[in-house]
Amino acid sequence: MTNRSTYENRDENIQKIRDLIKGIHIAMLTTTDPDGTLRSRPMGTQQVEFDGDLWFFTKGDSAKVHDVQHDQHVNVSYASPGDQRYVSVSGMAQMVHDKAKAKELWNPLLKAWFPDGLEDPELALLKVSVEQAEYWESPSGTVVRLVGFVQAVTTGKSENLGHNEKINLK
Repeated sequence: MTNRSTYENRDENIQKIRDLIKGIHIAMLTTTDPDGTLRSRPMGTQQVEFDGDLWFFTKGDSAKVHDVQHDQHVNVSYASPGDQRYVSVSGMAQMVHDKAKAKELWNPLLKAWFPDGLEDPELALLKVSVEQAEYWESPSGTVVRLVGFVQAVTTGKSENLGHNEKINLK
């Protein structure tokens, strides 16, 4: 895999992350609990255009909220194995109680977790302000990946396997 240099400015970096996570609806959110144990759980990313922040609905008294109150550093991982896209996002999380933002992000399918909808007293938002990301992507198509793999094995050069890049939003 090749490791390209980061994009020139924050707007380009945001656009690259936006493109990478677009269409991946479920992410794994990793927090650190008070004893230092890392805990990951699936979360549905709210489908708004990524602008540097990720948004998740949660229950205000959930373990993840308690973890974030202890340590705001989180990781959010996205995977789309079908098209060989993998993204790891690091940032700072905070619980947000904002009715207007919740209404903006609300999707009727969320009633499965929040039966009282926007009036659910446990309804909260978890906002992740992204600081860094790293991604790995490979050429699409099984044949293209197989040819790249065979070339890497026979030549010792892995350029055709894809690339990896770190992106900084700070």
